[in-house]
Amino acid sequence: MKYIDYYETLRVSKTASDKEIKQAYRKLARQHHPDLHQGDAKNKAEEKFKLINEAYEVLGDPFDQTANHTYTYHTTGDFGGGSSAFSDFFANIFGQDFSRSQYTGGRAARTNISGEDIDAEISLTVEEFIHGVEKDIYLSAPQACPACQGQRFRQQGVCPACRGAGVIEDTKTVKVKVPAGLYPGSSLRLKGLGGKGYGDGPAGNLLLHLKVADSSTWQVNGSDLETQLTIYPEQAVLGDSIKVPTPHGTVQLKIQPGTHAGQRLRLKNKGLPKKQGFGDLYLRISIDIPQNLSPAAKDLYQQLYKINTGKETPEAKIA
Repeated sequence: MKYIDYYETLRVSKTASDKEIKQAYRKLARQHHPDLHQGDAKNKAEEKFKLINEAYEVLGDPFDQTANHTYTYHTTGDFGGGSSAFSDFFANIFGQDFSRSQYTGGRAARTNISGEDIDAEISLTVEEFIHGVEKDIYLSAPQACPACQGQRFRQQGVCPACRGAGVIEDTKTVKVKVPAGLYPGSSLRLKGLGGKGYGDGPAGNLLLHLKVADSSTWQVNGSDLETQLTIYPEQAVLGDSIKVPTPHGTVQLKIQPGTHAGQRLRLKNKGLPKKQGFGDLYLRISIDIPQNLSPAAKDLYQQLYKINTGKETPEAKIA
């Protein structure tokens, strides 16, 4: 026999909550599931998988009297003391339901348990936040193993269907309608799209957390947006009225005379949704220098150069 620190096995602190213990267990169980390994690695994974399950049975069951113990005995092989000692040992480690299952056909008394709520994250474009969208989402949710009804064991030993995990992955694609006006960081609660219930228990819910997808057009700063607006030199000098695309649609924008490069123009309420109203859209001005000028345009620039500097423009440099 040797002492096993089950908290260390699940890589959690001794003050970890039930939720933290469950999350750590699932992560490690998937990582060391024997079906994901081959050869010698498969044998090592099976041993690790058994230990992970054993640790979770001890620490993850709120009704298990050993749940608050830092150490417990771990051994392999036969158990002395007959069937009573065998049942007592597993009742202590796996809970009283396992002990009762030895006399009820390999499964504990049927109970109705609600399915688990599932947290998921979805990325939406700026336009999808503003106008709403309908998306197909691929979900993978845990459900109680139908072969052992979540008990992890059957009469013959570890359940071969779930390999002792007690759960299997239920995968499905669902169509989700995201309404217009939800803001980044908000959540959408979808009833009945979580994990399946046990027995006649209802399915859990899906909690969909919304975030903004990366964009080459819009720079996101909270609920505000920023993008580049390119204008011509004459528009910057003289001013103009131009059409500008925004995520809310095209708007008419007045460029004031004397606008300079790097200046930011604000379009109020043309940004992302927030808890109340919308953020703003900022247009960062850049000036496009013409590459191919007509002779008449060149002459005008030469005259402008002379007016501003008092010097003649070198013809060879602009020809």
